[in-house]
Amino acid sequence: MKKFALLPIAALVSTATLHAQQVPKCFEGLLKPGVPVKAEVVVPTPPPELNKYVAKVEAAARKNPDWFIEYSKTGKKGVPLPYDERLGLTKEEYDEYLKLWAKRELRPTEGVTLLLRSEPEGRWALGSSGSVLPTLVTLKYDSKEDAFSSPNGTLKRIDDVAADVNSTLGAWTGAEWRYLAETTLASTKENVAVGKTGDGKYGLLIYSFQEISAQGSPLGERKFVIRFPLGAAGIIEPKPAATPAPAPGTKPTPAPAPKPTTKPKKK
Repeated sequence: MKKFALLPIAALVSTATLHAQQVPKCFEGLLKPGVPVKAEVVVPTPPPELNKYVAKVEAAARKNPDWFIEYSKTGKKGVPLPYDERLGLTKEEYDEYLKLWAKRELRPTEGVTLLLRSEPEGRWALGSSGSVLPTLVTLKYDSKEDAFSSPNGTLKRIDDVAADVNSTLGAWTGAEWRYLAETTLASTKENVAVGKTGDGKYGLLIYSFQEISAQGSPLGERKFVIRFPLGAAGIIEPKPAATPAPAPGTKPTPAPAPKPTTKPKKK
């Protein structure tokens, strides 16, 4: 059973009630201000048997890169490409590939906490614990502009997400923001998305950052998916305060004597 660290969250809860604001629409039904929830960092994991088919497609892509780049543009993001013999698979192999792809799962790698808190002037911050904390504390949401900000710049709202059941994370809906920048030295892309799974059981917080040099070499990459139960199932209840131990050298206060259950007989 995974443990969910509370210490990094505790300091944030005390300030959450100082700036009461209406929860932004993008967070409605997902997170409540000042209420920490248990969450997990998850990784999409397909069956290992899928690797042999992926290797064949990669080999075909290297053999005919121009065609593969153009053909990839015709497919949906995160969804297997439609069948074409130039993918390097027979129709039977492609059908087996789809069956294996359908068996993928979101495998938890780390238990964390997640917290939404309000700040002055319509800004909102995300708190967390674990490995995702350094990234999340740099993100701020501005409800007036409907935009996130990070050390890189402003992430602007793009089209809402309505992911297919065959997408990498399965069926889910939500909102997404993106920062794009390109210089003579490198190109940078940063995305943030929040939403919920198609079955309505889990919320999702998705982050990705990628920086590529002008020559096409990767300079930096950071990606993670946080999944958390919606509703009461995800709320972390505060632990009751512990009874302080008696000071050294003092005797504990004796418990009061129990009251008699029957009246004494009169003489």
